[in-house]
Amino acid sequence: PPRSTLFPYTTLFRSLEKVPREAFLPEMFHDRAYEDTALPIGHGQTISQPLIVGLMTQALDVGPKMRVLEVGTGSGYQAAILSHLCRRVYSIERHRPLLDMARERFTALGLRNVSTRAGDGMLGWPEVAPFERIIVTAAAATTVPSRLLEQLDIGGVLVLPMGTDKSSQHLYRITRDETGYHQE
Repeated sequence: PPRSTLFPYTTLFRSLEKVPREAFLPEMFHDRAYEDTALPIGHGQTISQPLIVGLMTQALDVGPKMRVLEVGTGSGYQAAILSHLCRRVYSIERHRPLLDMARERFTALGLRNVSTRAGDGMLGWPEVAPFERIIVTAAAATTVPSRLLEQLDIGGVLVLPMGTDKSSQHLYRITRDETGYHQE
């Protein structure tokens, strides 16, 4: 069977347990850290609800030797989860203050396999491409960014939400093989 049907849920659950969600939230929201809701992190951004983080991570089907590109570091929570599942996470954030706080969290938690940079995540990180996995943590309007597709390795998976507003967003999984890209 395809690897995605064999993805060990216990590995995903363990990585979720290892990462304290409250460490990625402003102190005023620590008491709500384990509610299944998105919470504000500043600069008009939110930390995704735990259910969405779990679903997106599961759809990504990450393996221990993989290099993953994350578009939208935010508070750093998703990158921290991924750091326990793969070899290296490359994460891009457009809001420098959020990125600086995420870097501090990664250091405090001893996460040494997360590389970060400020910039437009829709351009990807061509200097270190290709990636076995790419995850976009914010809605990408109605089309998949072509620059990200170009940086996806053969056999790779890209997971992203698409839609124009929160009520009409859907999660997409794009796989690349020798013949092209396949969307589900």
